[in-house]
Amino acid sequence: MDIQQLRKKATALPRKPGVYIMKDKTGTIIYIGKAKVLCNRVSQYFGSQNNHTRKVRKMVENVNDFDYIVVSSEFEALVLECNLIKKHQPKYNILLKDDKGYSYVRVTRGEWKRISAVKQKADDDAVYYGPFTSSENSSAAVRQALDIFMLPHCGRVFPRDINKKSRPCLNYHIKLCSAPCCGLISQQKYDANADDAVKFILGGKSDYLKQLYSEMNKASEELEFEKAAKLRDRIRAVERVSQKQHVVSVKTEEQDVFGIAGTGNKSAVCVLSFRGGALTDTKTFIVDRIDDSAAEYSEILCSYYSTADDIPVQICVDCEFDEKEDTEKYLSEIKKKKVRIVRPLAGENAGVVEMARNNAMQKLSRLITSDDRNRAVLLELQEMLGLADYPQYIESYDISNTAGHENVAGMIVYKDGKPFRKSYRRFMIKSFEGQDDFRSLAEVINRRISEYYTNEGAGEGFGVKPDLILLDGGLGQVTAVREILVKRNFDVPLFGMVKDGKHRTRAITSEGGEVAIKDSRSVFSFVSEIQEEVHRYAISYHREKRKKTTLESTLCAVEGVGKTRAKALMQRFKTLSAISAADYNDLISVPGITAPVAENILKFFDANKK
Repeated sequence: MDIQQLRKKATALPRKPGVYIMKDKTGTIIYIGKAKVLCNRVSQYFGSQNNHTRKVRKMVENVNDFDYIVVSSEFEALVLECNLIKKHQPKYNILLKDDKGYSYVRVTRGEWKRISAVKQKADDDAVYYGPFTSSENSSAAVRQALDIFMLPHCGRVFPRDINKKSRPCLNYHIKLCSAPCCGLISQQKYDANADDAVKFILGGKSDYLKQLYSEMNKASEELEFEKAAKLRDRIRAVERVSQKQHVVSVKTEEQDVFGIAGTGNKSAVCVLSFRGGALTDTKTFIVDRIDDSAAEYSEILCSYYSTADDIPVQICVDCEFDEKEDTEKYLSEIKKKKVRIVRPLAGENAGVVEMARNNAMQKLSRLITSDDRNRAVLLELQEMLGLADYPQYIESYDISNTAGHENVAGMIVYKDGKPFRKSYRRFMIKSFEGQDDFRSLAEVINRRISEYYTNEGAGEGFGVKPDLILLDGGLGQVTAVREILVKRNFDVPLFGMVKDGKHRTRAITSEGGEVAIKDSRSVFSFVSEIQEEVHRYAISYHREKRKKTTLESTLCAVEGVGKTRAKALMQRFKTLSAISAADYNDLISVPGITAPVAENILKFFDANKK
């Protein structure tokens, strides 16, 4: 179904709330959305593509049909949308999948117990607690418990390795280990500490501290001052290590904080989880670019909490969004308790929202470190040209001929700011003879668009729609190609690369006028590189064709050899020297070469050797 048919179907939708389901030509669901008014919302997809983000345009390009479900309210639409997204996991919806997996706390049986965090259960005699949804969390809890209860982090085996060292290690001196390797703690005391460590891991810091305070007060009341002093030291140890582990805390006992950062075609969503007032977990998800978080926050929250273990009573976000009330109602029904979504503007929660956003940006920066320079140039180019989308995929074209002969074109591709040579293409101009760069470019772009519509959705080569087209030429070339883009409904930003009198890149041009690029060294260098590369690629193809034509012309001087036989000889032998070195049997093995013609070829090259 083409876009006109989709638009006609969309305008016939009811003016009621509901959910729409976009499908590709294989019938696969690629996007699920909700609408206050189905007719208005779905029609927007199939109108002008200029107002859409790159992600939406990509999705619309792959839509072949859509279904819809009418509901009685906006809230019902939200609930249905969330359930359908969770079931079908469409590729163009925001899907925040936690890839950390599960983990366990492993405790060996018998004397001298050892505690460790592991990814999976083994078939052994140990005791396993879990699973825990955050391996980072469980590993941190184990490390913290080992420090508090002065249990060893090393790989020594007890009692086998007891007294094999003459002196304890540094951990003993900074009160992070009881040095069982040197026999400085009894087995009974060691195992008691290990049991307490397991209780601490499973119960958490708050519960364990409450227990210790209760026992210390009881010991004091019963005048067991030595026991109370030991419990006091244990409390201090817990608090000391906890301060090292949790430097961030808030007054709100239970909340999640969301921060979003984006650059290029990717965004990062960071979620900070606070439980008992302390930061207990951090999760970051990398997704396709979120261009308008205010419009998509409901989808982000519903996606995250569709797989989360628990929903806190408060959720802090970094911007307001229209569907906040319905989203609160939906999450409250899942939790069976009131959930508040707030955007803090000041105070400690505003600070942790900013921290979440910074964490998201740091994660994104680490992800793109190797491409930072290219990405910065592309972002600057995007801003300079006023592009709606980040130019990840750039195509550039140039024409090459000699006085209208051997008229060819080259198409090069830059992906993520680097040459993407597997998608380079060459064209012979077929629709006319002579020299006319405007008509040549128009023909090439028209053929390229036809290839796109034939290979649409292939994900590579001609099946990719570029984010930007750069022509080697000025306003005339841009105008000629613009007519083709409009006629074929191929909505792609188009600019020309203008050269100065010394054939060097000077500016970028469009119907709106020239854009000076010399003030930006990085953009100037990048555009110059593209212009030189596309010129090199086009002219190398032209020279190849011209050389081949010259060789074929030489062969046509042989009696009985025309263009067809000359091409057959060149296809077999590649060069004139190879043909001149060929014997009679080699020549007659070429299709179309008869015995008399083979004799004429041998005589021709023998005569030229003398």
